[in-house]
Amino acid sequence: MIKVLLAEDMDMVRGALVALLNLESDIEVVAEVDSGDEILPAAKAARPDVAVIDIDLPGKDGLTAATELHEHVPECHTLILTSLGRPGTVRRALDAKVNGFLLKDAPSDKLANAVRSVAIGRRVIDSELALSAWEADDCPLTPRELEILALAARGRNVADIASDLFLSPGTVRNYLAASVTKLNARNRVHAIRIATDAEWL
Repeated sequence: MIKVLLAEDMDMVRGALVALLNLESDIEVVAEVDSGDEILPAAKAARPDVAVIDIDLPGKDGLTAATELHEHVPECHTLILTSLGRPGTVRRALDAKVNGFLLKDAPSDKLANAVRSVAIGRRVIDSELALSAWEADDCPLTPRELEILALAARGRNVADIASDLFLSPGTVRNYLAASVTKLNARNRVHAIRIATDAEWL
């Protein structure tokens, strides 16, 4: 029996996915959570074989949670679900060492088969998405620079970002300046637009 942890913040979608997977004779959902912060504790308690994780979760996002699982519960394989199949998102998923990446609008039997494949250590990524990710430009920004630029894109000011990340305001300004320079942008707003258009944010 393949034990599954399911992380999805929309109650109706989560309920449907749980019901769908529990219909399979060889799959059992042993834990379900609605935020990224709950994934690691639930995985430590339930010891699932596969964590099916929505990429956009409150608290920690799905990729951050998948990285934590890889470090702390290495026997649990990860399958990321997303409604957006953008190349930049796929690249970030691959960088996070997830085992699978599936669109939410994929046929229902594809989800069960993906869980089975991921459970035995296979990689499951849509071939067209994988090709588009391979052809996409590499992001010149470090993970920390991307994190800070993403917070700036959400309207957070330097003081707020510094407080959120336990950094000094000067350090945050340095990261933002480095992002502007690396992207050959005119200013911070232009840097955000470049990074968004390239699907790095």
